[in-house]
Amino acid sequence: MYRVTAINLKSMPLGESDRLMTILTPERGLLRVVAGRSRAAKSKFGGRMGIFVLNELMLKPGKSLDRIHHAETLASYPGLSRDFGRLTASQYLAEIALNQALDDTPQPELFSLFLEHLQRLERLPANTSLAHVLAHLCQGIFHLLALGGIAPQVHYCCLSQTALTPNLSQANPEVGFSTRSGGIVSLEHLHQYQQRQQQRQQPSQASNTDDYEALANQAAFAPTPNRYLNGQELALLQQLSQPNLCESTLSLEAAWIAIEQILREYTQHHLGRAIRSATLINSYVASSHTQPT
Repeated sequence: MYRVTAINLKSMPLGESDRLMTILTPERGLLRVVAGRSRAAKSKFGGRMGIFVLNELMLKPGKSLDRIHHAETLASYPGLSRDFGRLTASQYLAEIALNQALDDTPQPELFSLFLEHLQRLERLPANTSLAHVLAHLCQGIFHLLALGGIAPQVHYCCLSQTALTPNLSQANPEVGFSTRSGGIVSLEHLHQYQQRQQQRQQPSQASNTDDYEALANQAAFAPTPNRYLNGQELALLQQLSQPNLCESTLSLEAAWIAIEQILREYTQHHLGRAIRSATLINSYVASSHTQPT
């Protein structure tokens, strides 16, 4: 037998009364283990196999799947299950962690980072605002991407590598965000780039099939922005790399909605799959806007 500290990320029925648990551990990374008879009425595990329950487990090796022999709960984060927004944000972060985690490989940094952001969501007050939840979700997304080495570039233009400073008095878009290029793009440098490309694409220069193929390849990798950001949105995006959020920015609901959508598109592109919890975030945003004030 061996011992691990584990946070439950996924659970699905297995056989008549068992559960197949997907757990994240600092010692062995991602593990899939069997919780025997955990669906039975008088299971010895009780609520220990719930999602986002932190346990100390004693595991018994099996032929194909290891089995949970004993579980001792360390934390359960009950506040998440009582709040749709915080629960959905936690599930969103769990999906990213699941995609980044490696099987049976020590990952203490990922475990600690995910747990830290889960605890931040748990500590938010009941019925916390939409903006607060989205702000904490966005920072959790950014930190997980940074740990995986795929965080977007948000301080320098992807085209020119020029540092970009937000102009908070500018309500009109001042930068673009290009998922394909990996981050923010100065609209001024983008315009210059497009002009150079147009000069190269004169009909006289594109006289054969090879030229057309080259132009098609250039178009495929052009840093076309998916979204445009004003000064306020750029400032929010840049602060996500910091350890903590600035309290004065946590009420900017429309801006945080835009930032979450930008990070969602970017994350799905780089992970190569859709984030299913994002649909629930859409529902959460919609329901927040229909609630009476």
